[in-house]
Amino acid sequence: MNDWLAAPCRIPDQAAADAAAARQGSLTKPPGSLGKLEALAIQIAGLQASERPRAARVRIAVFAADHGVAAEGISAFPQSVTGEMLRNFASGGAAIAVLARELQATLEVVSLGTVNDPGEIPGVRRHVIAASTANFCTGPAMTDAQLDAALAAGVASVAGAVAAGTDIYIGGEMAIGNTTAAAALACALLGEAPEALTGAGTGLDADGMAHKARVIARALALHADAATPRERLRRLGGFEIAALAGAFVAAAQRGLPVLVDGFIASVAALAAVALRADARPWLIFAHRSHERGHVRVLEALAAEPLLDLHLRLGEASGAAVAVPLLRLACALHGSMATFAEAGVSEA
Repeated sequence: MNDWLAAPCRIPDQAAADAAAARQGSLTKPPGSLGKLEALAIQIAGLQASERPRAARVRIAVFAADHGVAAEGISAFPQSVTGEMLRNFASGGAAIAVLARELQATLEVVSLGTVNDPGEIPGVRRHVIAASTANFCTGPAMTDAQLDAALAAGVASVAGAVAAGTDIYIGGEMAIGNTTAAAALACALLGEAPEALTGAGTGLDADGMAHKARVIARALALHADAATPRERLRRLGGFEIAALAGAFVAAAQRGLPVLVDGFIASVAALAAVALRADARPWLIFAHRSHERGHVRVLEALAAEPLLDLHLRLGEASGAAVAVPLLRLACALHGSMATFAEAGVSEA
């Protein structure tokens, strides 16, 4: 099973955060004049246990998997797209591949199982669990063993990131049907109605979203007896959502700050915090997605995202777009002169 989940998450270093706050107060600017950039630098300092935090070495992990619920006609795109996108990630043509290059970030692509399996692809790590989850309208999405394997994929990704000396970890996803799974899981975890959290996903119209909400309602009724966060994740989640949840908990256990992407990654964060509440301090939320349910999930996590650009692509793209903010916050914090160093009079 998941004995690793019993391990506590690290506690952020308050002394380092206090030292960073004191440094902010000594820099050549009016106190608080850099607003949230100051708070961000102090937050990362506490997470990294360093008065001068870093965001240079970024690891982006994208988990790809297929969903059995796609059989219910809940996506504007065919399920074959998931496997096809694996090649696009590896060849550098996907949005996150472009962003990773521009950021000089490490991009890890993990295949957890696709219906049209493309086989071995250079640059894609195979951690195949099954061709897809089961259709959660007719039964649980995953077996216990499959859930364990998906969680373990996230743990392994974080272990590699820590070994590489990563400063910031980002988790992303690619899966046709996963906004349906994410909305269903969020409804189960938050006790919300499907209509409140069901969005357009890959571009559904009003009729498509209404159908999607009805599909989610059927699944929630079928799995109403799921009593624990783990069981709700097993029955309603996806391989990639579980991998992200496992990664977020593992990162918190290892002391690695996480920059959380949009709706699906935030639902995975919701699941991670439901599994281990002490993971929450390690999660920095990158952006507010244009997907309908994201605002409610952010509220449940007491999260204030850095950006709001109406993004809803996934792939960790929104988190990648926020990386320059983290880097600039750290650079300003570490490289600005103090009043004493610059010979500038203080207030």
